[in-house]
Amino acid sequence: MRNPDPTGRPDAPVRAPEVARPEQHAERPARPPRPQPVRGTAPRRGAVGRRGTADPVRALMHRHRDLCERAVDPLEIAAGLEAHGVTDRTAARYRHRDVFALAEELFARVPAVPREPTAPGPAPARDVTTRAAWTLRALLPGAACLATLLALRLTEGALGGDARLALGCAGALLTLLALLLALRTGPLAAAPAASGTGMLRVCWLLGYVLYGDALLHQVLSGGPEGPWALTPAPLPALALAVVPAAWCAHLFALHAHRRLLASHALEEFAAGARPLLFGVVALFLGALAVLQYLAGPVFGGGGAPAGATALGALLLLARLLTVHGFPEPAATGLAAAVAVEAAAPALILAGRLPGLDAVARPVRALIEAGGTGAVPALACGAAALGLLITATLALARASAHTAP
Repeated sequence: MRNPDPTGRPDAPVRAPEVARPEQHAERPARPPRPQPVRGTAPRRGAVGRRGTADPVRALMHRHRDLCERAVDPLEIAAGLEAHGVTDRTAARYRHRDVFALAEELFARVPAVPREPTAPGPAPARDVTTRAAWTLRALLPGAACLATLLALRLTEGALGGDARLALGCAGALLTLLALLLALRTGPLAAAPAASGTGMLRVCWLLGYVLYGDALLHQVLSGGPEGPWALTPAPLPALALAVVPAAWCAHLFALHAHRRLLASHALEEFAAGARPLLFGVVALFLGALAVLQYLAGPVFGGGGAPAGATALGALLLLARLLTVHGFPEPAATGLAAAVAVEAAAPALILAGRLPGLDAVARPVRALIEAGGTGAVPALACGAAALGLLITATLALARASAHTAP
């Protein structure tokens, strides 16, 4: 209905008076919390329409589909992406703050492939029976070594040289078999192919602990000639150190996995994993020092404590790298230590040739400054330092700790 306008304009529409709506003044209800992504949930239509064909996550999803389909949680996807070179900076190009957020979206968007259900095992932190089992197996190398050395001491003067040699060889073989058994299961266990890669190098390094000092003394004095003297004190300490090495590896793996669960970025996890690595290495070196101090008076001392300590650190770091999927740098570090120890007597022998006296001068100067024990200390210490730097970079990655 139209009424005449009071200003004189005919047929002007009459406006109804505005009434304030009660809902305009009432407070808006709080938004419900955003639901967590469910595995296999399709993205919203609005998000797909907004991204269209320019969705950067779609290309990454197709590239790593197999990884996403077989993952049981977003952590596995985050570790796999990091292993393929995806960093937090790379995740920013995919419109995510870090790799963990990117992994959560991939985990939600890619449906899981059904697999055979497996019975859940006991929690690693509370599996007392399993820990007691691998602890007892870790005690076997030390027990075999102590039994062999005590048998050699008790039969001194009662058995001939050939019988004592056979007894020593049998004890060495028994100790080696016990070491292989200890490395087959537990925190020090690795893949079967990786477990035997450095065994020959380890045997050389342990043999140098027994005979290296005597060999250098004879070479320097114009030999070698006659039987080499045995320095057994460092060997039982290293054999007994398998137990603290296993526990240090267990603590490192367990706490690293817990830190991974609590981290929200790769840098955050790496910043916490590095001090953890330094802590377990320091704990092991302290335990090894105590064992050497106790073994010295029992087995007559001798040997090079610094060299044995450096060898223990080298073996621990090499095993940690092998267990967590980096056997190549571990084998390289062991090979470097073997090469330096073998080069020392070889250079001294080569210096006897006419015109080659200069090649033996560095080794002679090192021995004059620090004794014959300076050679294994330098060889194993430099190799252990290189492996420590490598482990600081490699074991601070999430892909090295996908399982406790």
